[in-house]
Amino acid sequence: MVSKTIPLESAAEAVPDLDGDEPVEVSVLIPVTERPEPLVALYEEYAAPIRALGVRYEFIFAAEPWFRELTQPLATLAAAGEPVRAVVVDQTTGETRLLKAAAAFCRGPVVLTLPAYRRIEASALPDLIACIHEGADLAVARRWPRRDPWINRIQNRILHRIIGRLADDRIHDVACGVRAFRREVLLEMPLYGDFSRFLPIFAQRDGYRVEELAVPQHPADARARIYGPGVYLRRVIDLLNLFFLLRFTDKPLRFFGMIGIVLGMIGSAILLVLLGQRLGGQGIADRPFLLLGVLFVVVGAQAIALGLIGEIIVHLHAPARKPYRIARSTTTARD
Repeated sequence: MVSKTIPLESAAEAVPDLDGDEPVEVSVLIPVTERPEPLVALYEEYAAPIRALGVRYEFIFAAEPWFRELTQPLATLAAAGEPVRAVVVDQTTGETRLLKAAAAFCRGPVVLTLPAYRRIEASALPDLIACIHEGADLAVARRWPRRDPWINRIQNRILHRIIGRLADDRIHDVACGVRAFRREVLLEMPLYGDFSRFLPIFAQRDGYRVEELAVPQHPADARARIYGPGVYLRRVIDLLNLFFLLRFTDKPLRFFGMIGIVLGMIGSAILLVLLGQRLGGQGIADRPFLLLGVLFVVVGAQAIALGLIGEIIVHLHAPARKPYRIARSTTTARD
C-alpha cells in the first residue's frame, strides 16, 4: 500500500507513486471524513462486485489527519496484493477539497466515489459503472425504495423539494454520495466548500450528461439521523448559495438589484408618508419610522451598488470564462 501524507495546497499537483504499469479502468475514491466504518470490511464488501466485472480497479482512501490510524489496517490488504492505497492530508479540510486533492491519485478514466460508511448495496456498483460506459458523464445512485425512519424521509423530502426546481426534478437523492463519473468531471468542476454533495446539479448545469439510477438501500443506512442546529443552519446557507450560483452567477445585478429596489421602495414609501405628516404639521423628529425609512433606502442603494460591482467583475472575467460545453462537433469536408 502506498500511504502518503500530502500538503493540501499541493495535493492536486502531486505525482503519485504508482504501483505497476498496467492501466486501471476504475478508480474507487473513498473520502474518510465523516462517521467512517472499518475500512477493511468496507473494501471487502464493495470490491467484490467490481472484481466480478473483470475490470482492473483500485481503491483510494483519502483521509483527514485525525483518521490516519483508520487507514493502517489497509496495509494488510496491500501486502496480500490488493489494489489499495491511502492518501492522508496534513491539515483539516472538508469532503470537497479532499476529493479534489485525491483526484490526482486516481489512474482510472472512470471514478466511483463512496462514503466511508454504507449507503447502498454493493451489488449496484456495476450498474453505475455500466452507465458511464454507455455514454453518461455522471451516474448518481438513488436509494430506492427508501427504508428510512419517518424523520429521515421528512428531511430528504424537504431538501429535495427546495432544490427540485434547480435540478429540474431530475435528482432525487443528492445526499447519497455514491456516484460514478468520468475523471475529468471532478477535475474540471469548480467545487469548493461543502458543494461536493451538489456535484450532480453543477454537472447538469455545465452540460454534462447526468443519469440517476435507482439502487437498493443498504440496511445499515436505514437508521434515524438527527443533527445539531448548526448542521441544519449550514445546509440552509449552502442552499441559498446554491440558488445564487445557479441562477445569478452571470447576472448578479438581477439578484442584488431586485433586493435593492424592494428595500428602496419600502423605505421611500415610509419617507413619503412621514413627509406628508410633516407637511400636515405633525412632528417626525422622534419617530422610529424615520430611521427605518432612511435605513431601507441606504441598504437598498448599497445592494444595487453591490450588484453593479458584481456585473463589472463578471464583465472583466468574461473573456476567460467558457459558460458552455460542446458535447459534439461535426466537420464537413470541403470540395
